[in-house]
Parts: sequence; C-alpha cells; structure tokens
Amino acid sequence: MSEQLLPAFGAQEVALYAVRDGRMYLLWEDGYPQHFLDPFEGVPLDADLPGVHALTARLPLFFESPEELVGAYPSLVLDPMASWAFLPLIASGHPIGSLILGWKTSHRFTAEERSALTALAGLGAQAMERARLYDAESAVARGLQEGLLPHRLPAIDRLRITARYLPGTKGMDIGGDWYDVIRTGRGVALVIGDVEGHSVGAAAVMGQLRSAVHAFAASGRLPQEVVTHTNQLLVELETDVFATCCYIELDPATGHARAVRAGHPPPLLRRPDGSTESLELAGGVLLGVQPNADYPVTEFTLEPGSVLALYTDGLVEVPGSDIATGIETVRMCLGVSRTGSMEELADRMLGAARRAEDRPDDVALLLTAYDLADPR
Repeated sequence: MSEQLLPAFGAQEVALYAVRDGRMYLLWEDGYPQHFLDPFEGVPLDADLPGVHALTARLPLFFESPEELVGAYPSLVLDPMASWAFLPLIASGHPIGSLILGWKTSHRFTAEERSALTALAGLGAQAMERARLYDAESAVARGLQEGLLPHRLPAIDRLRITARYLPGTKGMDIGGDWYDVIRTGRGVALVIGDVEGHSVGAAAVMGQLRSAVHAFAASGRLPQEVVTHTNQLLVELETDVFATCCYIELDPATGHARAVRAGHPPPLLRRPDGSTESLELAGGVLLGVQPNADYPVTEFTLEPGSVLALYTDGLVEVPGSDIATGIETVRMCLGVSRTGSMEELADRMLGAARRAEDRPDDVALLLTAYDLADPR
C-alpha cells in the first residue's frame, strides 16, 4: 500500500485507523518513528485529536505547517513532519476510521489535491467496509459449517471411522460438502454429499439435505428410498442448486453393503491384500434435477481388513487435469499408505489438497476400516 499511496502524493508517512467499540485502533502504518503511535491506540471518539475530529465531524483536516497544527491542538505531541492531512473514512454513511498522511517538508494543499485526497479516503473506506462485511460473513459461514457437520461420529463395532473437512481457498471458507454416519435398523449408513456453491445459502441447503438423509435413514428406509426422497425434497425446495451424494448402508456383522450413487465420484476400496480399486456403482442423476429420478442399488461385500474411502470432488479435481487422473492419484495414495491408523491415513490422503495454494473447492473425506473383530 505505502509503495503506491505515499509516492502518489509525495507523503512520507501514513497511518490507517479503524473504529471498534467506540475507539480508534491502528490497522497499519508506515514511516512513523518506532512507538510514536502507541499513546494513540484505543483512544475514544471524544478525544481531542485531529484524526478523531476529522472522523466525528466527517470533514478532512489539512495543516500545512507545525504552527497550524499546534495552534489547533496545543497539547498534541508532533511527529517530525511538516504538513499533515487527516481524512475521515466514511462508508455507507457510517464512520469507520481515519487515514493520516504526513509530509517531511512544508506542503501546500491545492484544491485539486484536497479533492483527490478526499476521494482517496472514500475509496479506502469502501474497501475497508467490504473487507469488514466479508470477515463478518465468513465468521457466520464458518460457524454455520461447524454447526452443520457432525461433532462426533458414532462408535460402531468392527468399524473404525474418521472424517475430514477442508475448506476451499477461494471465496468464503464454507461450502456444501458434508458427511455423516447414521445407525439404521439394518446396520450403519455411510454418507457423503456435495451441494454446489460456496456460500451461506449452499451451507443452508446442505444442512437441510443432511437432516433429511439422517431422518430417512434412521427411520429404516432402504438406501434407494433414502436417496429418492432426498432428491424429491431438493426439487421441492426450488433452490436452483444441485447436489451429489453417495449413500452406503453396511452391515458390520457380515460386511454386506448396499450402495446408491447420485452423480457423485465413485468410492475407493482397499482390500486386505493392499490392492485398490474404484468401485463402479450404478448411478443416477444429480439430486435436484429430476423429481422422479431412479437411483439403482449396487451390492458388494467388504472383507475384514478392507478400507472404504468416500470423498467429494474437491479431493480429486486439480486445475488443468481431468477428474479421472485425480481419482487415480488418490487411489494410489490409499494403496501405498499401509498405516493401520485411520487418522494418519486421512491426513495423508488430504496432504496434497492441504498443500495446494489454489484450492477452488472444499474437500470432505470419510474413511471406514472394516475389522475382523472389535479392536477394543
């Protein structure tokens, strides 16, 4: 900021203050002597200071000499500057802070420069307000995301289950990815899904779908019925968003599984001998597309010692590469990671996505190890 702002107006120092809880707090400064601004931190809005007066009066103040500044504020301790501009930051009619500029030599403020500095303060205020609103919205979004995802996964005999969620790096730290583990009358349902979009709205739809899936599954409905009814619900919501889902009901006593897939990437399976494969499940269309869509069931059996991985496309989609390549990379990672710890395995599988600086989508991962007997 200082590299562009200071040379543009010939100033040698700048301080940016923001209002919080009726007081002024320094956000950023450049060019001031060390600790010079410390006494001004947290001053109230009734303090007898030019930066405060400019904000409360909503008028810029310009002083072309130390004599002018001391004449207006006799008790003010001056920095080693010769001229100053104190500019109010007003956004949407609300005072949000002050911008202070200083010049080492006496500076005459022309009418054109005063107008330019005032306009600069307006643009700065708008940028700060957008950042503040984004931070507030992101905080709401993060809280919403944390509230919608399961706080704890149930303990199921013969199963070791762990999950991970990783937000994207673009836009808000929230998305529509979700996972769940639900006890049913016939065993346990392993669920993962993805609502398109990255917003509070996407998270809200995700919460509705997760609640619906949980209710349908807990009531004892068959896997195809759970997905069919969830699809009809999303259509009826008329949200103009679609979702994908993979729903697998597993009987821990036998390892028998019944799976339904709605436009979602295929699960990955690691067998006891270490071989891995992408499970080709019969699939239906995305949720929310066709109100009467059919979702066929694929049956398979897990052998003791198997590991099943459900994930969202954020784990396997890499910019500039196709999704098949990403799935193959994750499958290989699952195969070579021979650790018996599901926590360590989950971290390894998320490693590549976690290291990516540009992660356009969020990531959800649900890992299930099927053991010969309860390890406890």
